[in-house]
Amino acid sequence: MKQFKTLFKTKRFTLVLLSLLLATTTGVAQASMEHLVEQGNAAYNEGDFQKAISLYEQTLKMGQHSAALYFNLGNAYYRLNKVAESIYYFEKAKQLNPKDEDIQVNSAFAQNMTIDAIENLPESQIAQFQKSLFGVFSFSTWSVLTVLLLWVFVGLFLEYLFFKSAQLKRSFFFSAMLVLIVFITSFFVTFTIDQQDKNTQYAILFSDQIDIWSEPNLQGDLLFTLHEGTKVQLLDKLEEWQKIRIANGSEGWIRNASLKKLESAITK
Repeated sequence: MKQFKTLFKTKRFTLVLLSLLLATTTGVAQASMEHLVEQGNAAYNEGDFQKAISLYEQTLKMGQHSAALYFNLGNAYYRLNKVAESIYYFEKAKQLNPKDEDIQVNSAFAQNMTIDAIENLPESQIAQFQKSLFGVFSFSTWSVLTVLLLWVFVGLFLEYLFFKSAQLKRSFFFSAMLVLIVFITSFFVTFTIDQQDKNTQYAILFSDQIDIWSEPNLQGDLLFTLHEGTKVQLLDKLEEWQKIRIANGSEGWIRNASLKKLESAITK
């Protein structure tokens, strides 16, 4: 019995020690990342933009992802007149914080450096309403709200089942139905955002100049030409060919293009 107690205490001590080591390691890593960002900011303020980029990218490699970090990278590349890189990181920043005015303004400045002037397709009223509704909260907030509404509905419905007072039962029933409607709406929004994010892939073009063809071969028609920094939607792929769509709705095939995908913000 004494041996068992000793073993238990040893195991408990080991678990505590491992927890402390994990917390210490996490704290050191966090402090290290913050120090790199501070050094990057200092280098940026001193005009050493290449050094700032190197420090910011080291932070990214350590697993730190934030709108502020991507914003800083976009600014540093913009100062070096690196069009594609600047636009790419501003787009990453917008994924994580789409309502930030500074990100929107600086992103617009970066877009002005591109050669291609592409007008967006006009949105229908339904599309505008959907966009405004989906943009009320972030995806994570919509997800949490959906789960909370489900639990509230279950609670209200159980109250309706077990209360004997007719007046209270009526109140709980109508409250439950109202919450159910809101839950369905929230679930629809969350599901739609998730599906759109999975099925829609964007990328920034890093090739200096590339031709767009009507077919995935050089016997097709040459439709138009794109330049670095253009944001494209990836539609299909066939060997070295990639089918794309640009903001004005035009589609075509590009061959051996240098593209950098904008990874999903949801999966971050």
